[in-house]
Amino acid sequence: MANSFGTLFRLTTFGESHGEAVGGVVDGMPAGIDIDTTLIQHELERRRPGQSSITTQRKESDTVELLSGIFEGKSTGCPIGFMVRNTNQRSQDYTAMKELYRPSHADFTYQQKYGIRDYRGGGRSSARITISRVVGGALAKIALRQLGITIQAYTSQVGDIAIGRDYHNYDLASAEQNAVRCPDSEAAKRMEELISQVKAEGDTVGGIITCVIKGCPAGLGEPEFGKLNAQLGAAMLGINAVKGFEIGDGFDFASQRGSRVNDVFCNRNGSISTLSNHSGGIQGGISNGQDIFFRVAFKPVATILTQQSTVDLEGNNITFQAKGRHDPCVLPRAVPIVEAMAAMVVLDNYLLSKANKM
Repeated sequence: MANSFGTLFRLTTFGESHGEAVGGVVDGMPAGIDIDTTLIQHELERRRPGQSSITTQRKESDTVELLSGIFEGKSTGCPIGFMVRNTNQRSQDYTAMKELYRPSHADFTYQQKYGIRDYRGGGRSSARITISRVVGGALAKIALRQLGITIQAYTSQVGDIAIGRDYHNYDLASAEQNAVRCPDSEAAKRMEELISQVKAEGDTVGGIITCVIKGCPAGLGEPEFGKLNAQLGAAMLGINAVKGFEIGDGFDFASQRGSRVNDVFCNRNGSISTLSNHSGGIQGGISNGQDIFFRVAFKPVATILTQQSTVDLEGNNITFQAKGRHDPCVLPRAVPIVEAMAAMVVLDNYLLSKANKM
């Protein structure tokens, strides 16, 4: 189903950017789990607009309302319905754009598919819809926490400013100590300066988010069409503005030889392990017990506040200049979205692994 994600742990979302609310239903949440509502709201705070000078200044509290599936603070095993109301829409900012197709937006493709589109903030194609993913991911994180599985994403590149690829060299928790969510404080300052500069120019900039999953047991994923790395790739590529995904050494494999990048097995303190982790914790589409790590490339936000050329609905050449409150760089607010999608994939596969065993 186009608006649902997952198999046993499934999220179905609803809502538009300038509608009354966005929300969803999570089905398959295991029963009897203490629901940490503070954690859920914290994840939304990490994603919400207006959190710093380098994000969109749309002012939303993004307060979640949990509607069902929870009793006396615990999950009941029934569907968990939730909603986050939109309270600070400025639909008038988009009135002038309802008769044209904005460059690199979904205006044209939505019109071709449905014959109608909500031009206010992109409607269903807006990144505001990712609120539902963050709530679903927060619930998945709560369940994974009991299994000792943690997920940490961080900004590793903005424009041409990048930190080293080896995540072991950083205290990943420190990423939350700066607005850009980068674990290298010096690089974070330069990234923030670049984003501020780009914003002042009315432009936008892209970058890369790295994600590390620790504590994932061996055996998750399917060997053919349900490979764990393929599921993670699909989850990430389904996030607004994502244009690239690589796991482990990724594209660096293309220039290497097998003798240098094979992950050799060894006996480490009585347990089978590997001497290296070039594969990124997944082999043959199935987790091998090592850290899972991957990188996600985000394109620059499509809305820029300078004059551009395009065509109107009749195909006439025109020029226009966008209005509204937009992110000059999506990465700081996308970090919790990447974590959320990864959490839902991992929990879904954990539940499937248990269902497949007698």
